[in-house]
Amino acid sequence: MPSGADDVFGGNAPDAGTGCYRQRVHGEHLPKESVVPDPRVQEAVDLLDRFADRTGVTSSRPPRRYLWTDAFAVMTDLGLYERTGDDRFRSRALALIDQVHRLLGRHRDDDSREGWLSGLDDDEGALHPTRGGLRIGKERPERGRREPFDAREEWDRDGQYFHYLTRWMLTLDRAARTTGDARYALWSRELCETAVDAFARRDTPYGRPSLVWKMSIDLSRPLVASTGQHDALDGHVTARQLESTRREFGDDSNAPALTSVVETLRSMIDVYALATTDPLGIGGLLLNLAHLDQIDPEDTLNADLLASARAGLVIGPRRLGLTGAAETRLAFREFGLSIGLAAVEDRFPALADFVTLREPIESFWRTAEAQDSRTWREHEDIDAVMLAASLAPQGVVALPTPSARH
Repeated sequence: MPSGADDVFGGNAPDAGTGCYRQRVHGEHLPKESVVPDPRVQEAVDLLDRFADRTGVTSSRPPRRYLWTDAFAVMTDLGLYERTGDDRFRSRALALIDQVHRLLGRHRDDDSREGWLSGLDDDEGALHPTRGGLRIGKERPERGRREPFDAREEWDRDGQYFHYLTRWMLTLDRAARTTGDARYALWSRELCETAVDAFARRDTPYGRPSLVWKMSIDLSRPLVASTGQHDALDGHVTARQLESTRREFGDDSNAPALTSVVETLRSMIDVYALATTDPLGIGGLLLNLAHLDQIDPEDTLNADLLASARAGLVIGPRRLGLTGAAETRLAFREFGLSIGLAAVEDRFPALADFVTLREPIESFWRTAEAQDSRTWREHEDIDAVMLAASLAPQGVVALPTPSARH
């Protein structure tokens, strides 16, 4: 599968190292705290404060949006709101959602096309901002229809990624559950329907339906036709979660069910091809395992996910690339693993021996020396946000019961 440095793919656990967190199970609401007593959580707050300032969320700087990074920022802020009761985290998360929709849900400033990607007029598009999908947020415009394909250049070009869209679906679902506002659930399900309809290919050489890796901004043509290793899995588990939310809301969002989407994506999953040695990929398996286990602990897919994640973890830190100098490592990919480990901590005995990998990952990248490295500085936004999510994982890993509507 494609594996560019900037292109990532995809929990509920106590915070290792402090004892201040306790397990949060489905449906449980933790007591709110008016202060942030945990230094790890305070570090996460500081990281997100600086990110929001330099990318134009809370400052007058020009907005700089990137869908994957923004998804983790929103979810972490929502978790901090639940943890502390401080409404500034909730307000910032919702402001970032709005900014993402207004920027990544519309055509680029350097594009001859204008308006919402969906083609809806301004007012209707604002009511359904995800119906046309969401751009990745790359600096360079997408490859033109007559431009030759260049694999190296493609990493820097805009478009739409299915795995980024699933991450944003989860973000909107999290916002719906935290705020009780069914609009976010509606937008999440509309995005899910749009993405599966655009990315799915039924006639493929693989012998089963599959998903295109990257589509054009307007979803009219594939830009990279190969299939991501975990895209169908991400989509299936995400759609299952969205359906769970719909039932818990009592279908208050007036959006259609995703039953056929769930079945379509399940048919695309090859459970014998899920294992990976990529830390971020393993973390994605762990997050999917944690979420699916909360939704349906009897699903047989849980066992496949656990076995696939364990197959990658057993090779050890060195072969996973978790040792060596910062210049030879990518922090955000390692944080994907540490967040996934937070999701399964104290929940799956078969993974207990591997949870200890989380602490050395975080400790290494929390040092000034590591954060002064070229690889950190080149990916500062995504590195900082995913470190914050690892230090305060509640917003990413937990699946709370929807709150009363505000």
